[in-house]
This record gives sequence, C-alpha cells and structure tokens, in this order.
Amino acid sequence: MTTFEILASAKKLSLNSFLDTETKNNALRLMAKALCDNSDEILSANKIDIENAKGKISEVMIDRLTLNEARIDSMAKGILEVADLPDGVGKVLSSHTLKNGLLVNKVSVPFGVVAIIYESRPNVTSDAAALSFKSGNVCVLRGGKEAYNSSKAIVEALKQGLKNSGISEDYVNLVEDTTRQSANELMTAVGYVDLLIPRGGKGLIKACTENAKVPCIETGTGICHIFVEKTADLDKALKIIDNAKTSRPSVCNAAEVLLVDKAIATEFLPKLYEMFEGRVELRGDSAVCEIIKCTPATNEDFDTEFLDYIMAVKMVDGVEDAVSHISAHSTHHSESIISEDIKAGEYFTNLVDSAAVYVNASTRFTDGGEFGLGCEMGISTQKLHARGPMGLMELNTYKYIIKGDGQVR
Repeated sequence: MTTFEILASAKKLSLNSFLDTETKNNALRLMAKALCDNSDEILSANKIDIENAKGKISEVMIDRLTLNEARIDSMAKGILEVADLPDGVGKVLSSHTLKNGLLVNKVSVPFGVVAIIYESRPNVTSDAAALSFKSGNVCVLRGGKEAYNSSKAIVEALKQGLKNSGISEDYVNLVEDTTRQSANELMTAVGYVDLLIPRGGKGLIKACTENAKVPCIETGTGICHIFVEKTADLDKALKIIDNAKTSRPSVCNAAEVLLVDKAIATEFLPKLYEMFEGRVELRGDSAVCEIIKCTPATNEDFDTEFLDYIMAVKMVDGVEDAVSHISAHSTHHSESIISEDIKAGEYFTNLVDSAAVYVNASTRFTDGGEFGLGCEMGISTQKLHARGPMGLMELNTYKYIIKGDGQVR
C-alpha cells in the first residue's frame, strides 16, 4: 500500500470504531504473546538489518539497533504494562452544572491517527503501537531504513495478535517507503494525521518541526547536563556520572555535558579522569585541561548530542553560572545537580527550564517505564501539549460533552 492509502484507511478506522477497555487489554496481551511467539522471525530480520548497517553506522548505534531474546521479552513486558495501566479514554476530567441546568463535562478522547517517524530503534515499533492502541488511536509507523526488516517483522507479529483478538489489524500500520518522500507525506497529511511524533536525531526532529503542516510534538534531542556543585558527595557524583554517561550512551537521556564547580575542580577532576580513563573521551575547556589530560573542547562540543563515549566538561563558578550555561545550551530534556546543599538544589530545580530536572540522581531515569507510565512514545522537550515522557495520557486530547434538557441561548 502507498502511504496515502495507509493514511486513508487509518483515518476511516479512527472515525468509525470505539473499543472498550477490556477489549483493548485483551488484544494487547495477545499482541505481547505474538511478539514472543514470533521471536525467531524477528531476530532473523534483525540480523539482516545489522549486517546491512555494519560500516555505515557507529558501534554504539549498532547496539541501539540490535535485538535479542531479552530485548524482545522486554518489549512484550512493556506491552503488558500498558495493558495494566488505567484507560484514560472517556475519563471525565472535570464536570460542572451551569445555572441554566446544562451539565458541562470535559472528557478525554483519542487524537485519531497518530503518525510516528523514528530511526534505528526497533523497540519503538512495539512501544508506539501499544500506547497508540490503548489510548484509542490508530498508529501509522514510519521507521528508519536501517531497522526496516526488524520493524516489519514486529508489526507482522502485532497484527497477528490483533487478528487473534478479533480486531482489525489496521490499528497498527507500517509505511513501506523509508525515503524522505514518505516522511514529507506524513508531515503534510492535513486531514489524515491528527498528531505527528518524530523520534530520533536532531536532523529528523528539526525537519519535522520546521516542515510539518500537521500538529507535531518536538521530542528527543538530549544534550543532558550534570552539574557537580561544591557541596557534592564526590563518590556519589562519580557513580551518577558513570551511569548517566556509560550505561547506554546511544540514548537521549544519556549525559553529554558535565559542569564542575571550580571550588572542587582540583579535587574532583582527577577522580573523574581516573574513572573514565580508556573508556570515555573527555573534552574539556581550558580550565579543565589545566587540571587533567583531555581533548580541548570546541564551542560546538557543548552543543552536541554525542550519543557515544564522549563527554564535554566545563568549569563553572557556582550554581548560578551552571544554570546560565544550561539555559544557553540545553535542549530542555534532562538536567541534574549533584549537591548536598538544599538551597542550591532548589535554585537549580526552580531555574532550569527542562522537562526533567534531578537532584542527586542520574538523567537516565527520564523514561516512561522508569516513571511508572509504562513504555513511552518519546520524551517531549516542548511545553504544549505534552512535556517529558509521553505515556497514555499524553496521547489523548479532550472535548466538551454538554447535556441539556431543551435549553436555548
């Protein structure tokens, strides 16, 4: 099917169906089962993608693309977690009765057709499909060419689960065309796409936010900062930084920039160098390079999402200076302060304008599952209509349902 044919079918389905919670949850459980039952086919398809990608993308990105039994099990678990979440569709958000007797209800409803453009992360396929379906939407998925075979195998399994539940397979759709043309078609599908969510690198997100004629959510790009304040427990700081940078550097909530209070720089930086030696390339400003051996940082390094074992390091003069740097360079994703000073922590959390702001914790927790929201559609770095991890509630809008008894104005 062409992209337009998929969109036309999806729109028709979204306007002519309503599924109750029990039906949706049963279908989700069968989708999770089908994912596990078809793991051999999915892994075989993934091997093709990995072979095709070798030499074209970095080893870190290869890891992002790679599936195994454990990751498929985790994807299935994510679907089951979505099934267990409360259903927001039809929820009365507020209600009041006017003097004329009209009952005014503000009710949560699906968007309709949700399109997701994403890159080389096969797990996004199942996460996006599950969240869209549970929230009452029809999803149109357009994955990257590097992960196409994997995404296709995953979608075929999910469709099998829908079929086994007696529900239309067209609630989950995959665009076959992975060229820019299909992305542009989704961006400009006015009247067919009710919400567009790009999930990927800076280039993809910029292209969508600048060119989309349909409602679009800005997500994902994560130049995440950690600030080690002068009162920080240094052992705690090292543990947090190591996790934030190295546990999975290819994801958007990995830390990319480290700010160090100059009051503790001479004591802390050598410890940082020792911890990361041979594992992480440190790119420091001139003040940092005077204390430890590191690569001199360029201005661009403080505006780069490395997605690799690289970290930019800058010395700052206290919490005000740290907040000022973050304000100038942040992508409004996740930032953390390591401090034992309550006032410094409050200043940081009050003044840093990002979707997730931490005190004494790793930025790697910015995730729908970690926040108890189930799997996520992405991390919104804007303020309207959603911010932070996008779970079920963020995939619903609302309408007013007004009940009367013959009232006229």
